[in-house]
Amino acid sequence: MDDLKQRPTVYASDLFAGKGVMITGAGGGLGLAIAVLFARLGANIAINGRNEEKLAVAAECLRGFGGKVLSQPMSIRDPEQVTSFVEAAESELGGIDILVNNAGGQFPQPAIEYSVKGWNAVIDTNLNGTWWMMQATARRWIEAKRPGSIISIVADVWRGMPGIAHSCAARAGVIYLSKSIAVEWAPNNIRVNCVAPGCCESNGFHNYTAEGAATFEESNPMRHAGDEWDVAEAVVYLAAPSAKFVTGEVLNVDGGQQLWGDPWPTGRPDYFRIA
Repeated sequence: MDDLKQRPTVYASDLFAGKGVMITGAGGGLGLAIAVLFARLGANIAINGRNEEKLAVAAECLRGFGGKVLSQPMSIRDPEQVTSFVEAAESELGGIDILVNNAGGQFPQPAIEYSVKGWNAVIDTNLNGTWWMMQATARRWIEAKRPGSIISIVADVWRGMPGIAHSCAARAGVIYLSKSIAVEWAPNNIRVNCVAPGCCESNGFHNYTAEGAATFEESNPMRHAGDEWDVAEAVVYLAAPSAKFVTGEVLNVDGGQQLWGDPWPTGRPDYFRIA
């Protein structure tokens, strides 16, 4: 966490002064890195997640930058909890300008082995939960005739994601959901975009076996993994005035993975090994 406080950034320190930013799943990993960068740039922050202890530590870190901070343990799978969080964030921060949908998760497993519970858990969090956050936030903006920006963390789905097919299905759903509502909500001055990380080092790496993680260095033509800060700065670009004419877009932060690479979260099967 101390490293995030010191990482160099290309952005001005007052870029989001007085702005309200909600980030889901910000108790650690990518979500926390994104929250720290926005806080460093002057934003007031609302975060949520399922782990109350991690959220408390994250909130304490964020308060050190001087802005307002709301931290609420919850599940984005529950539309009522989502609505309550959005209302609380709006009240506590004095308004919301940006929503970052970061919360999500998956587990590596051959698709043929998915249980009903496992499949539903990933779809319900990564797709449905993201939608509940989008809809609840946009409703507040539209009622108040207030502009807004939504950025959703998705995935590098363009050549499929063998080993985490459930997540690929959910993230692809978010991408095309975003493209659809970017058009619907354009008259309301709401921009909707996505950031698609490739293999970027975060606490999520711990979900994979050593054999699976070892393939991540071969996931792109740059032949190394990215990091959380690469993703955080991409999110800020889309949220800032720098992207005022960008909507319905997916920004790939993947070292070229959509062009070339061979990641296998479950480890590369013998059938696909190249001698």
